[in-house]
Amino acid sequence: MSNSNEGQAAAAMQAMLLAGQAMAQTFFDNIAKQHSAVEDSGGGGVPPLPLPETETFSRLQHDFAEKHLALWSSMLGRKPQQPVAPVVKAVEADKRFNAPEWADSPVFDYVRQAYMLNAGFLKEVADALPIADGRAKSRIQFLTRQYIDALAPTNFAATNPEFIRTALETRGESITTGVRNLIADLEKGRISMTDDEAFEVGRNLAVSPGAVIYQNELIQLIQYAPLTDKVAQVPLLIVPPCINKFYILDLQPENSLVRFLVEQGHTVFLVSWKNVRPDEGNFTWDDYLDKGVFAALDVVRAVTRVKKPNVLGFCVGGTILTSALAVARARGEDPVQSLTLMTTLLDFADAGELGCLVDEASVAAREAAIGKGGILRGQELANVFSSLRANDLVWQYVVGNYLKGQKPQAFDLLYWNSDSTNLPGPFLTWYLRNMYLENNLRVPGKLKMLGHKVDLGKVDAPAYVMAAREDHIVPWASSYLGRHLLGGETTFVLGASGHIAGAINPASKNRRSYWSSDAKSADPEEWLEQAVENKGSWWLHWAQWLTAHRGKTVAARGRLGNAKYAPIEPAPGRYVKDKA
Repeated sequence: MSNSNEGQAAAAMQAMLLAGQAMAQTFFDNIAKQHSAVEDSGGGGVPPLPLPETETFSRLQHDFAEKHLALWSSMLGRKPQQPVAPVVKAVEADKRFNAPEWADSPVFDYVRQAYMLNAGFLKEVADALPIADGRAKSRIQFLTRQYIDALAPTNFAATNPEFIRTALETRGESITTGVRNLIADLEKGRISMTDDEAFEVGRNLAVSPGAVIYQNELIQLIQYAPLTDKVAQVPLLIVPPCINKFYILDLQPENSLVRFLVEQGHTVFLVSWKNVRPDEGNFTWDDYLDKGVFAALDVVRAVTRVKKPNVLGFCVGGTILTSALAVARARGEDPVQSLTLMTTLLDFADAGELGCLVDEASVAAREAAIGKGGILRGQELANVFSSLRANDLVWQYVVGNYLKGQKPQAFDLLYWNSDSTNLPGPFLTWYLRNMYLENNLRVPGKLKMLGHKVDLGKVDAPAYVMAAREDHIVPWASSYLGRHLLGGETTFVLGASGHIAGAINPASKNRRSYWSSDAKSADPEEWLEQAVENKGSWWLHWAQWLTAHRGKTVAARGRLGNAKYAPIEPAPGRYVKDKA
């Protein structure tokens, strides 16, 4: 290389180093303002976030500059009509850039690779920030990812070649349709993820036959009709999350956990939580235990004449259910035959990505606003969950619906995901403070519920604990720690995939896999090292486990409910159809 070329390369490297430092400092100063808005409502100046220590930051800068130089050199050496292997290999695995136009055009190829380099640099800097508070650092990393996802070139018409190609192919019709889609979604107040007209609860979702046999101001209780001549004597009560609607467990016959259980010969009861309205926002955590779990258990016992049913709790429904069982044990009662927990947190020490959004300031603000009455609207809650996977649940549909003018495909799971629920303020704020913020449930006697100090160690029914390996809402390792808070024999199973896809893994399709082991290790990673991967759905493993707790086989009950709890209306009932 000539002295002139060496000098140009050195100058370019220096310019890129300075540019990288300026970009990082400006970016994280803006992040600091966002962080401060959550962390400190007292006003005042916003101190800049400290960048990583000099040696670490210099290394990150140098790597960043070298990669940009390599990318620029690759672009300059590219010959017309000749594809070039990307310098940034990660771009090949990013489905946002799968369309051939991104690779065929030198301009768009450079845009996508430069974006990936910049995004990677900012993530590395965020990871290296010298912030001792783990929750605060997680929030910075979360906000960094939100910015990076939002600024992807795919999200903008001028930097998305697929937008240009589609507009040309449709002679501009895609632009017109995209604007119409945007206006329609603005009227809805949310981004359309699926064809809303393709589904209806009670028509082609939540269609397992049954009846509502009890209701109060907070729940309807559904009993499902038997599909076998003989059934297990011991019934099963399901407590789903109140944060979402129950029909994730009864989507369509081929992927319905409810139907699977009924076909296995179980008499299934299920709690359908009320989607509270603004004037119903006074329900507390104790109400969810008393008017929810205990009311349902009383009806199940009265209808079946079985004192100790099997019970299943899903997500926060599992936290509510286990809390109620701890209250029952404090009263001297022995309430259930067995307990199943699906993707449930009992130990909130690491509450995943949601945990980084919960701090003293944010909880205090919620307590002041709705802690004594009022609701958190369902769409606000849905937006939080969507932000955890923004590329999949936000930007994918911004690009498809508005830039390309497409109509979302019909997908039952995404229809359910868009069917949000309101939450009462007193319940929510108590839950956030005592679980996510202070992790009080794991401490015996720390919390009082319905007038009793609760101790999860007194909940000694045999328990089946299921978690999902890629769950970002309930980290599997945290779910695993919960098994050691219970006082009885526990079986732990780890399903593949995430929070929903891992749990709703139909046995009829028998896809994915799950890990199982008899080991009782205190460390979840040690348990995983000893676990065996099994192909197929964990539902079949659980069904086998449940066999030991189903009691003897009896003739199917001839009617739903009884004289006192007669059918009120067909399943799925009215409560689940109320829109937020």
